[in-house]
Amino acid sequence: MQNLTVPTKTAEIKRAWHHVDVSDKNLGRSATQIAELLMGKSKALFAKNIDCGDYVIVTGAKTVQVTGKKENLKIYMNYSGYNSGLRKEKLKDLRVRKPQEIIRHAVAGMLPKNKLQDRMLTRLYVYPGAEHPYAEKLTGKKSETAVLVEEPQVAPVTEEK
Repeated sequence: MQNLTVPTKTAEIKRAWHHVDVSDKNLGRSATQIAELLMGKSKALFAKNIDCGDYVIVTGAKTVQVTGKKENLKIYMNYSGYNSGLRKEKLKDLRVRKPQEIIRHAVAGMLPKNKLQDRMLTRLYVYPGAEHPYAEKLTGKKSETAVLVEEPQVAPVTEEK
């Protein structure tokens, strides 16, 4: 007898709800973990051609951190298609106007560029503050909520004389 790999069916996919708090966390590291949850890469039934990811609620988008001089140098561009229709906006200005777009743009860049990307992004809910209307979805089983792994705290080095 041979062991055969059984393809994943859409009826077998169970979607969980995850809450991720990105306040005072690094944008890139948080976006990769959010993208993994949206794609469902940690699931046993993962298949690249099927949308098997989970729902992700992101809070604290207003206070997400970036490294270096990105606050002033990172530019988000949008082209309307018309002459002189290129609009540029710095990260610090976008944080004031629409902070949830910072997270959405970073996560979209880490998802596969195919027909499933839009479907995955529809399951991403980003809120600038700590409040969100999906608290009842997260109650219940402990396995349905995921929190980003805390980065290890480095103790300050003290010099002995």
